[in-house]
Amino acid sequence: MATEVDNKPLTAATEEEKKPEQPVAAEKKEDSSAAAAAVTATEGDKKPATGEGAGENHAAADTGAGGDGAATSAEQAAAPAAKKEKEVKPLVHKANFEKDVVYLYQFTRTPLLPSMSPYCLKVETWLRLAGLKYENVDHKLKLRSKKGQLPFVEVNGEEIADSAIIIKELAQRYEKDLDAALTQEQRNIAHAMISMLENHLIWVLLFWRSKNPDQMIKGYKVNLQHALGSRLPNAVLNFLFKFQFGRKGAKKVKAQGLGVHKPEEIEEFGKQDLKVLSELLADKPFFFGDEPTTLDCVAFSVLAQVHYISDEVKYALKEFMQENCPNLVGHVSRIKERCFADWDDICTKLDLNAHLPKPEPETKENKEGADSEKTAEQDKNESEKELEKDNSNEKTEKKEEKPEKAAVEENKEKEEAAAK
Repeated sequence: MATEVDNKPLTAATEEEKKPEQPVAAEKKEDSSAAAAAVTATEGDKKPATGEGAGENHAAADTGAGGDGAATSAEQAAAPAAKKEKEVKPLVHKANFEKDVVYLYQFTRTPLLPSMSPYCLKVETWLRLAGLKYENVDHKLKLRSKKGQLPFVEVNGEEIADSAIIIKELAQRYEKDLDAALTQEQRNIAHAMISMLENHLIWVLLFWRSKNPDQMIKGYKVNLQHALGSRLPNAVLNFLFKFQFGRKGAKKVKAQGLGVHKPEEIEEFGKQDLKVLSELLADKPFFFGDEPTTLDCVAFSVLAQVHYISDEVKYALKEFMQENCPNLVGHVSRIKERCFADWDDICTKLDLNAHLPKPEPETKENKEGADSEKTAEQDKNESEKELEKDNSNEKTEKKEEKPEKAAVEENKEKEEAAAK
């Protein structure tokens, strides 16, 4: 701890020596504060180092150097370059990213459908229809975008958040517009239908989930231990989830405006939305003809949440869609078959990247090759042992033959001596 004596004015020489050290101390203090903030902050609150913050660090260093006249013209010229480099440095979770691969951050799998989030399922469906190379990142629900949302993607060191913006940006960047063949009238209809789905029907579904969190867990067969990457017993996790999700969900629905209505009124709103979609689809394979568009992605991502609820749980909208809108059920099946050939692997193994090739065959071949080499070596050793054994037997036989031959010669000499 500094004493009063330590705080007295120093000599000119001492001050001149200490001035260059002040900026370093300031930078260390800032680094410590940033590290502490990174540890304590949640992912939804984390923000990248802005150019303004970076500029403050450089300004402190320049001030300290200018105080004692130590800065050279070369250092002053290098400062703007260093500042620029720090500002453009990418801040993403996937540091070792592959060029043009879309890294998707979303919710974990469930045994009945790839994602319980319509927005996450929408983005993944669009990526598959567009034919873009992507990879799901297993983050156990610990990460959020800078906007505090899921899903979000990272591409070439850049984060893109919000499902609508993700699709728009990637479609422009890679020229993958699924709506390129639509007329202006069809685009207008698609915009209106997407708004109805995402700003109305999804909230009808969220109302049911928030009022019946236990039915939601049962209806989608969610294992919260797996979904959250937690070691707590499922009974504890289920209790906490019901309390937190139910309370927060109800507040969101009420703030949106739908939650002020009676449950039967909200249910009727949902049925009217399904009826409108069914009439627009009619007997066509997809909403605007033979090829799916962005509206098909959005409709599938929402309708799948209703259609794939387990039969163990009764939900009025699912029953209504099955009985009164069979063409919507057929639409869900067509998108599933077209985009999710690995649906069974996804739901059985809960594999986030069932669509990516696995390295097992290569490993198996290497193992078989190693086993073949081992077998050949064993055969060689056995052959050498047999050869040594044969040589040993031959030597033994020769040793046995010598005494017999000597005995025969000795008897022969004795017989000749006796004859003489």
